[in-house]
Amino acid sequence: MLSFRSAYRWLAPAGSGSRLTILIFHRVRERPDPLFPGELDARAFESSMSWVTQWFNVLPLGAAVTGLCQGRLPERPLAITFDDGYADNAKLAAPILGRLGLPATFFIATGFLDGGRMWNDTVIEAVRAARGPLLDLGLLGLGEHPIGDAGSRRAAIDRLIGALKDVPPGPRTDKADRIAEIAGARLPTDLMMRAEDVQRLHAGGMTIGAHTVTHPVLNRVSDDAARSEIALGRKRLEEITNAPVRLFAYPHGKPVEDYDLRHVRLVRDLGFDGAVTTAWGAARASADPFQLPRFTPWDRQRWKYGLRLLKNLSESAQVPT
Repeated sequence: MLSFRSAYRWLAPAGSGSRLTILIFHRVRERPDPLFPGELDARAFESSMSWVTQWFNVLPLGAAVTGLCQGRLPERPLAITFDDGYADNAKLAAPILGRLGLPATFFIATGFLDGGRMWNDTVIEAVRAARGPLLDLGLLGLGEHPIGDAGSRRAAIDRLIGALKDVPPGPRTDKADRIAEIAGARLPTDLMMRAEDVQRLHAGGMTIGAHTVTHPVLNRVSDDAARSEIALGRKRLEEITNAPVRLFAYPHGKPVEDYDLRHVRLVRDLGFDGAVTTAWGAARASADPFQLPRFTPWDRQRWKYGLRLLKNLSESAQVPT
């Protein structure tokens, strides 16, 4: 029977015919979260990364982008990335990666460092902390939401995040804060990395990438605001690490919906070496290095995880040209 390793080698041979798999993660929790049972905890993350080490040649993303553009990738190439800058990336994920000898790139939205919090996490923690069977947000024009059990709370979170995603950043943050106030939630201030976490990741050989300042949907802000978000986010990371930042991840990252070719040109003009999206698929030699696809299997069983990666490796991302 053909092994996963052999199948990946057949689909991604060395050289110009290779295909680059890029994994994307956000959080790695200390223990399973009943509101997000599909999210990785540390044990599941370590298991999946041990499978990856057996099946792929894991490269730093910068080296992978260069190899892709030059047609010099090794067989079965893969890169690992994290978005947003959650503290658990530094506390839990990085030590696991270190034990396994795996490099990774951490794309960090700098506006939330040192005690900040993303608006969606404000919503999540507000609903998590709310008491009673119903969260009444009628005063905000957001309706009433049953929260009597974990499933109902998760459904409320999904509805609220969907309702607020396209609201301009300032009013969106204000509404999220009002939700927390109505819920009576005491919000955490340690969800995101501190500057010293970024420094330690960089000093430990991990790559730091830019992810804007406040994580806006770039298609919902002006061109000047998009340029400022991207440039200032990178500038802050370079100040923290005292090193150049060469890679970028589009916030939210869906082609056309969240960013378009204006932003691709902007990232290129700002001098980055490459950028990643959240479109699924694997990158071939002909791929735009400023619109590279990423994917993460969510399966907990080894064979299902391997099959999911195999399917993704056979697909090419659909991005604007």
